[in-house]
Amino acid sequence: MPDEKFTRCPSCRTVFRVTAEQLAMRGGQVRCGHCRTLFDGVDHLVALAPPAFDDEDAVVDETDLGPPTVTLRDFQPPEPPPSATSEALAAAIAEVPIQPMGSVTPAAPMSSLPEFDVQEPPRRSGAATVLYAIGALVLLVALTIQAIYHFRDSLVAHWPASRPMLTRMCALAGCAVRPPREIADLAIQTSDLQADPAHRGLLTLTATLRNRGALALAYPYLELTLTDAQDQAVVRRALSPGDYAGGTADLAAGIPPNAEVPVKVFIDASATTQAGYRLYLFYP
Repeated sequence: MPDEKFTRCPSCRTVFRVTAEQLAMRGGQVRCGHCRTLFDGVDHLVALAPPAFDDEDAVVDETDLGPPTVTLRDFQPPEPPPSATSEALAAAIAEVPIQPMGSVTPAAPMSSLPEFDVQEPPRRSGAATVLYAIGALVLLVALTIQAIYHFRDSLVAHWPASRPMLTRMCALAGCAVRPPREIADLAIQTSDLQADPAHRGLLTLTATLRNRGALALAYPYLELTLTDAQDQAVVRRALSPGDYAGGTADLAAGIPPNAEVPVKVFIDASATTQAGYRLYLFYP
């Protein structure tokens, strides 16, 4: 390059390649990339070619020729002032490889990148792909069967046509298809507990259960608690659907939507003394 120059760090004697534009950028100020010394690159310009001497006996200063070998280091320009532009910050000075006897070799570009061997990922064989597909399909089928088993009651309630299929499935799995259990849609409309005047110690419980939902619901259990005058529990008993539903009730079909179920139960309370009662609905 016609404007190519060389400058030497006065501290570590490292030689760098510079240009007139680079020297003019900071008024000649450069920073050694080896020892970090800040110096005037113009004042320390050197010529790498040995000067011609007419007198063979003349003494040659080896410092003018530069050391036989130079350790190469990148160096950075001094920190720019706050008003410096981004273009000035991006400027860099290339390192200068120096060979013995003053010969110069071109410096490698600073933006060159190493080459990497790109290896393709191992390809999956056709048999492995088929096995993965079969495994995924089996897992999907198993998950579907598990969901059908868990929500079988709701499926039959919303889709009555599925009852025969789910009934056969439960015959194999040892389960049963029952109406859904939604205690929030059930309510006790009325209830009463009276002593039977014809039989001492015999109580008659009457109540009306109502299904307020849009689906048939399973018959609930009733919890009857007899209390004393201080409203403390004296005796408590749970009544199953078979204990209070009439003989004509279809327990497997459940309570139809928007329907009422009458309850009448006779209770032998001859061994207790009670003043009141409480009645609740629940599913076990």
